[in-house]
Amino acid sequence: MDLIIVESPSKAKTIARYLKGKYRVDASGGHIRDLPQKKLGVSVERNYEPRYETSPGKEETIRRLLEESKKAGKIYLATDPDREGEAISWHLQTVLGLPEDGEHRIEFNEISQKAVLHALAHPRKLNYNLVDAQQARRVLDRLVGYKLSPLLNNKIQNGLSAGRVQSVALRLVVEREREIAAFVPEEYWTIAAELRDTGEEFASFRALLEKKKGKKFKVTNKAAADEVLAALKSGKYFVSSVKKSITKSHAPAPFTTSTLQQDASNKLGMTAPETMLMAQHLYEGMDLEGEGHVAFVTYIRTDSTRVSADAQAAARDYIKEKYGEEYLPAKPNFYASKKGAQDAHEAIRPIDLARTPESVKKLLDRKHYNVYKLIYERFIASQMSEAQYDSMQIEIDCGEYGLKSSGRALRFAGFTVIYADFRKEDEEENKGLLPALDEGQELNALSVTGEQKFTKPPVRYTDASLVKAMEDKGIGRPSTYASIISVLTKRKYVEKEGKYMKPTEIAYRITDMLVKYFTDIMDVGFTADMEDKLDEIEEGGKDWHAIIADFYPPFEEKLHFASTDGDEMTDILCEKCGHPMVRKTGKYGKYLACSNYPACSNIVSEGEAETSDTPCPKCGRMMVIKSGRYGKFLACPDYPTCKSTLPYGEPAEEILEGVCPECGKPARKLRTRTGKTYYGCSGYPACKFMSWDVPTGEKCPKCGGALVKSPRGVVKCANKECAYKAPRAGKGGAS
Repeated sequence: MDLIIVESPSKAKTIARYLKGKYRVDASGGHIRDLPQKKLGVSVERNYEPRYETSPGKEETIRRLLEESKKAGKIYLATDPDREGEAISWHLQTVLGLPEDGEHRIEFNEISQKAVLHALAHPRKLNYNLVDAQQARRVLDRLVGYKLSPLLNNKIQNGLSAGRVQSVALRLVVEREREIAAFVPEEYWTIAAELRDTGEEFASFRALLEKKKGKKFKVTNKAAADEVLAALKSGKYFVSSVKKSITKSHAPAPFTTSTLQQDASNKLGMTAPETMLMAQHLYEGMDLEGEGHVAFVTYIRTDSTRVSADAQAAARDYIKEKYGEEYLPAKPNFYASKKGAQDAHEAIRPIDLARTPESVKKLLDRKHYNVYKLIYERFIASQMSEAQYDSMQIEIDCGEYGLKSSGRALRFAGFTVIYADFRKEDEEENKGLLPALDEGQELNALSVTGEQKFTKPPVRYTDASLVKAMEDKGIGRPSTYASIISVLTKRKYVEKEGKYMKPTEIAYRITDMLVKYFTDIMDVGFTADMEDKLDEIEEGGKDWHAIIADFYPPFEEKLHFASTDGDEMTDILCEKCGHPMVRKTGKYGKYLACSNYPACSNIVSEGEAETSDTPCPKCGRMMVIKSGRYGKFLACPDYPTCKSTLPYGEPAEEILEGVCPECGKPARKLRTRTGKTYYGCSGYPACKFMSWDVPTGEKCPKCGGALVKSPRGVVKCANKECAYKAPRAGKGGAS
């Protein structure tokens, strides 16, 4: 039996249902190989070649797939139709030992029986340009993230991360917040007149002040507003112009990844990661009662607005049958993809139009249903006729002032019968058509009002607006938008106030530091240009090694400068090797580091040039002052041979308490760096006995371990596996 390998078990289940047992379908669970988790994994000296390892937890998966591949007739690699999917297939091909020029790669844009069978009939060789483009992105992101993150941890605080695209997106959020903080509101006034014709034959309508002496005019303070209001209240109004027209609103394009995330945020209040999770389930397939595993939509990571001729024809048939001929444009609607779009796949659309949202409403949970309904209705709307409106604009003169009124009424719903059409201008228009007026006709002013307003600061980013900004600026690609937003949230670089993103304090420090030292990486234009270069690799015009080689050496120089900026050579000699010490600045303040690094890695805090008067309780050397996350503490200068520490300010005289059960010498009362008490033999280092409780000097009669006294006065065995407790006074027996 032939074997088909996909990424996810859900996808495998859907395909297996369509193939009805004729093929064995299994899943790799994503990448089976990747760069190592705790090492760079990129050989800078060897032309930036990556070193791949088996992904953690994938040993059993590889073993199973190897066993299945030995039994299989043909092997088909059916991973997603993008760079990432091609790279997963390449790793599978390598691990399973398939021939490099073998035609075992199949792809489909939708998980339907027709699409899968067509793909099986047309296998192809791996597209190594796609693989190289993904390798270049992976290596580039690893070099940037693996090198920048330690710098942030050393200079700012532990637990921080940076990324080639992630950090630029964070910069957008931080700079928007600074624009808001620096914003100075400006006063302006809206002047409106409620007008009606002198014959009072028609309902009144609203007109807004627009001009003065024929030029655009804006009222910016109360004095000017009072002057205008006085003139308009006492003046006479005449119609100077009447324009009637039929305006049209074209149907929107079907969804791309970006526009789906934006619409789901605006209409459903869903985050980008949440939207993509629901969409992924709809793409891979979900269990429907009575039907089994069913896929609902086409591939969801795309920047194309193109749809297949079959899908377009099916949509036109559906529209004609359900809505009538008038809702069907004479020619099918086509949409140009955004400049720079890869256009490798179709737009996101439903697979089967007979599977309407209403037919599955009771079978899907609310979120999956809402996302499916959004995708379904947007696709149908994209192939419908334009909406038409009767529009009217009236210009009115009152002395030297000019007012304007607009109104429109729906003439033909077109695509809006299924998909809402809203424009910002709607808020300022009169609802419905304006009365039929003639030029020169006099009007009565029922009222004239002025409303003081202030300009508003820029709006904080939402998931929708940040995705749109990243797309417009060429930052990232459809597959990365949701993951970028997810990282910013999980790392607590941004916090949500309602649906809006607000940068946290650490976000400012990260952004400022990276902008200071890495102006190119943090530049939007540079990031967009790098995406174009990755596209050139996919198109076969660029060697991926050359792109990394152009980027990395200048980056490494900036990295070195950033890590050493502010360093100062001193005349203090390293106590371990005698080389001069360098004064550096870290997250805990200034410290001294040996200039003989990496041969000598000795570092001491700035205060350690002055030795304390406290002897080490273990070896007797005078302790030195260090600074850590909990503040100052004393440490033995013979570290790492002696790892003794004391709280800063611990009295010089030693405190003896208890008896060592090993050698009989008195025990010392000691403290860890964090202040926790423990006990050690005064005969150290000859005797290395230590205990968290006071040693009694006696041995356990049950196991021979040390008997110790707890803070509550209970004498017990220090061996945790032994439950012995000495009997209390007045009580007999041992536990």
